[in-house]
Amino acid sequence: MLSNSHARHGLQLRTAPYLGGEQPDNSRECRRPLIPQRLLASLNPRENIYTVPNILTFSRLLSAPVIGYLIIHEQHLPALVLFVYAGITDLVDGWIARRWKLQTIVGTVIDPMADKTLMTVVTVCLAIKAALPVPLAVLILGRDAVLGLVALYYRYISLPTPKTLARYWDFSLPSAEVRPTGISKVNTALQLALVGWTMSGMAVGGDLGMWGGEGALRAMWYVVGTTTIWSGASYMYTKDAVKILKSGNRGQGSGKA
Repeated sequence: MLSNSHARHGLQLRTAPYLGGEQPDNSRECRRPLIPQRLLASLNPRENIYTVPNILTFSRLLSAPVIGYLIIHEQHLPALVLFVYAGITDLVDGWIARRWKLQTIVGTVIDPMADKTLMTVVTVCLAIKAALPVPLAVLILGRDAVLGLVALYYRYISLPTPKTLARYWDFSLPSAEVRPTGISKVNTALQLALVGWTMSGMAVGGDLGMWGGEGALRAMWYVVGTTTIWSGASYMYTKDAVKILKSGNRGQGSGKA
């Protein structure tokens, strides 16, 4: 019986590695992923959108309605201070993104969106207060409205299937990259300069021509009107203004954040 007991214990010692200890070699194969990691990443092409440049851009976007409210209620100095902050974020967000390699595709979308929202709100409010001529305001707003509709169209046609409403507004799923043209950058700078010029005059007592006289300010209106038309047309004849991203390039934003 002792030998039978040893035999039984020996059987247990031989079977224990199989039942609860060391796994057979074929089980290691089962633990390997069935789908390669690169393929899994391509099926879920998301990018990190919570970066410092994008946060600065979002803050500029949120500042637009506040600035508009302050202009309408004739709080011109606070409006000017907040507008200067928005202008500073427009300068530093792209620099930070390039310096620390924080570029994202969503940044190429929300950065011009923040600029256009700010210009739209401020332009409307200044036109209401008769600080900007209505024809110039209509020209600026019309150009931005057309470009906005074009951007929505490219977002739809470039979004990979399934094209659901939730995926359409999920900007962590990049599908198209917007690249501002050279004249568009110049136009944005001139528009910001005109608005800052106008708001500065209002902040010190309503002298809209204080930085060079009324004639200089009127000349600036015509310059901005010309560059607004030119920049809008540039998106039609510039080859790489809007780039549809291939699956291999998604999540690798290279534009300004």
